[in-house]
Amino acid sequence: MDLKENLVKVIESALKESGLVEDIPQIKIEIPKDKSNGDFSTNIAMALTRVLKRNPREIAQEIVNHIDKEAGDIREIDIAGPGFINFKMNEASLTKIIDEVLDKKENYGRSDSNEEKVLLEFVSANPTGSLHIGHARNAAVGDTLANILDFAGYSVTREYYINDAGNQIYNLALSINARYFEALGEELEMPEDGYRGEDIKKIGERLAKEHPEYKDLDEDTRISKFRTLGVEYEMAQLKEDLKEYRVNFDNWFSETTLYEKGEVEKALDIMTNNGHTYEADDALWLRTTDWKDDKDRVLRKTDGTYTYFMPDIAYHYDKLDRGYDLLIDLFGADHHGYINRLKASIGALGEDPEKLQIEIMQMVRLIKDGEEVKMSKRTGNAVTLRELMDLIGVDAARYFLAMRSADTPFDFDLDLALSESSENPVYYVQYAHARICSILRQANEAGFTLDRSKSLDVITHPQALELLKHVGNFKRTVESAAKARANHRITNYVETLASEFHKFYNQEKVLGEDEEKTYAYLLMIEAVRQTIENALTIVGVDAPQSM
Repeated sequence: MDLKENLVKVIESALKESGLVEDIPQIKIEIPKDKSNGDFSTNIAMALTRVLKRNPREIAQEIVNHIDKEAGDIREIDIAGPGFINFKMNEASLTKIIDEVLDKKENYGRSDSNEEKVLLEFVSANPTGSLHIGHARNAAVGDTLANILDFAGYSVTREYYINDAGNQIYNLALSINARYFEALGEELEMPEDGYRGEDIKKIGERLAKEHPEYKDLDEDTRISKFRTLGVEYEMAQLKEDLKEYRVNFDNWFSETTLYEKGEVEKALDIMTNNGHTYEADDALWLRTTDWKDDKDRVLRKTDGTYTYFMPDIAYHYDKLDRGYDLLIDLFGADHHGYINRLKASIGALGEDPEKLQIEIMQMVRLIKDGEEVKMSKRTGNAVTLRELMDLIGVDAARYFLAMRSADTPFDFDLDLALSESSENPVYYVQYAHARICSILRQANEAGFTLDRSKSLDVITHPQALELLKHVGNFKRTVESAAKARANHRITNYVETLASEFHKFYNQEKVLGEDEEKTYAYLLMIEAVRQTIENALTIVGVDAPQSM
């Protein structure tokens, strides 16, 4: 049990014994910015003021009167300001975390598994061209979130939805057809909504070289072939790029299979039988306004074809039918208006709409030399994921795109990502890890080992204890990041941990004249190193041993 978790239990026990409240509220424990205020602090007394209609300092005193200091490993308690309760911990309680980290190693920070099954769908880019910077952010955030949820004890499945049954795929086939004939020396007009990327041109050239006989096929047969081959080629490229980006999906779900398995009709029948569809203006509608949507939505058009909305409903019906407790979708910024109607469809299927959570990814602007790098997928001038990886590497790309809240626009400074300075957050964190590895190598060369039998009681330096407080905060950070779907809490955490280590390094010598302290410090910095590695692993970033 970490220190914060233990403090929460001690405060909960004090509240029960005091009789102040019957229902114990959520108790937040923070590390004060001003270290003179102690090791940890809680605002629970102020949070209870509205309920109890009493002065928060009086409430705080009542809580303190019932706190078991010994059970909480607490050295000193005081009440500050309007009612903050501040705790100074016994030094031994802070050093206990070292043994926990060294015991659990790569599993330090993990929570026990629970039975909640989560399906996380992300990226799901149309297979009509290379992944661009927006997809890169979606992939970094999605994969990091999956890692966070996994660390927090959820059973997580990563899924990519292949849109291979819509008009955009028909336009892909037409685009390949135009490039195919262009490669054979015949001019063919590119469709108005065609795809003009370099990859489409290469597909056309390859097909012209390998299958010149396709030109003699009737147009429908040739377009059908190019449709299948185009999706296969594009998906192979997407998978290759994502694999290099360290994003691996458990499932690749084809939209076409929804029609093949009759899922579209099944979902429609369920919603109709539940009384949530109606016919008007020669079209079939879903009454999404019953679930806060601004207007009802068409499912089947007057010509008898389905809207894009209907297969999306069928896909989510399939997800629920597979037994998932929670569905999380990561959508692009242009899908904000889609949230209410999709949640409404979950309700129309007879399920709780809250089983679906949609996270909206805001736009990314690439900045180089102070200027925005413009993007245009249609003209083939987009900055692709592959170009980004080639330019700054996977580590910087993933870290930068995961380090801000996904629902806020992000200016990606390419020059900063390439810099080897403390201003570059991923470099700063990786340097802390490499520096610890260097110290451990030097220690080994000097005859020191990580001897677990050595006493940790000699760790009394204030900055060493401050460092350990942050190490001990890792598990709760992961849990809070999972609950809030907030990847940036992990990057914020590991940057703070790296900062606290660098401060310690500048104040204390690990390989000093005091042999007993050296052994203790080596164990401590190994715990720090392991925690940094675990945090970086969650973000999908390497923890280098040298730089």
